[in-house]
Amino acid sequence: MIGSFTIRKRLKELFFVSLKLGLTSFGGPTAHLGYFYHEYVKRKKWLDEKAYADLVSLCQFLPGPASSQVGIGIGIMRGGILGGIVSFLGFTTPSVIALMVFAMLINNQDFANAGWIQGLKIVAAVIVLQAVLSMGKQLANEKKTASIAIGAAVITLLWESYLSQILVLLIAGLIGRFFLNESTDKQLNHFSVPIKKRTGLVALGLFAGLLILLPIISSFMNQIDIFIFDRFYRSGALVFGGGHVVLPLLEKSLVPEGLMTKEFFLAGYGAAQAVPGPLFTFAAFLGSDIHGWVGALIATFAIFLPAFLLVIGVLPFWEQARKIQSVQKALKGINAGVVGILLSAFYDPIFTSAILLPSHIALAACLFGLLIFWKLPPWSVVLLGAGAGLIFWGY
Repeated sequence: MIGSFTIRKRLKELFFVSLKLGLTSFGGPTAHLGYFYHEYVKRKKWLDEKAYADLVSLCQFLPGPASSQVGIGIGIMRGGILGGIVSFLGFTTPSVIALMVFAMLINNQDFANAGWIQGLKIVAAVIVLQAVLSMGKQLANEKKTASIAIGAAVITLLWESYLSQILVLLIAGLIGRFFLNESTDKQLNHFSVPIKKRTGLVALGLFAGLLILLPIISSFMNQIDIFIFDRFYRSGALVFGGGHVVLPLLEKSLVPEGLMTKEFFLAGYGAAQAVPGPLFTFAAFLGSDIHGWVGALIATFAIFLPAFLLVIGVLPFWEQARKIQSVQKALKGINAGVVGILLSAFYDPIFTSAILLPSHIALAACLFGLLIFWKLPPWSVVLLGAGAGLIFWGY
């Protein structure tokens, strides 16, 4: 039995360790997993390498921000549900505050045609291109998985709809389940979670209930707060592949509604690359533009809530589920579908809005080289892109 003093000590340590990661973890989800591995496995030794790999596998399977879910999962394993909350707050708060401030600065100035905004849009194109190449190399590097990725890209390019992406992922999972090869990694390791299965079922029920009821409630109650909660909750609940893939979901659910311009949306996405922490905190920027700081908090809470409920709900059952080969095969198909959706999103809205002149593609090529070959951190590429835009295209 762990005493209350030990629990408080663990929670305090969890918060400050995750806050340090939230202030320093640049580079996106894959980089975040590297930071977590160094801090939680190598330095703190809170869990061993195989347990960490098992947790990462689970979070890759679930929709939502994988790196944030890994952090939440480690917090839960260390300090229960409260530990997950503390870990989440530490990792997320710095980027939420930074993006809220950035949104307020843009709202109070006429930045629509600023050169540095164009630079940020070009940076967004470079970052997503890097993600497409990196994820494709890992997740669509075989004949069958590459075919799934290409098919997903074709469908989402020709059928531009919020539902098309969900349908593509379902089809990709079914194809993976029935046609992809079994995993060769059969070595499993036991790990315990301080959550009862009953609690997990309640969390899963709440996840599904909100997903079904929120659109209905939003349609009957014409209130901006409920509208924001509904749109961002659905985006967080239905996206596989992390922060980059949530871009097209959010763009298609907000821009056509006239809540913001495509240019403003992409400028914020570019700025999100300059801050550490999870890319899902991009929701704070969007929510702030829609409804001030209240909208920012609602959007951030809503987009991360599905991830929280899913980790709490699935973690107690993962010990049995991860042994099932059909689950692993479906995951392979879904991951390949994610690559295709990301490729589609790279073209529209990113490339079509950011690359309009030969000088734009010239800057994009330079930034891409600095990011890929010179290994500059993303935040420095963001600053260089914004600075180049200011120099070449004016304020």
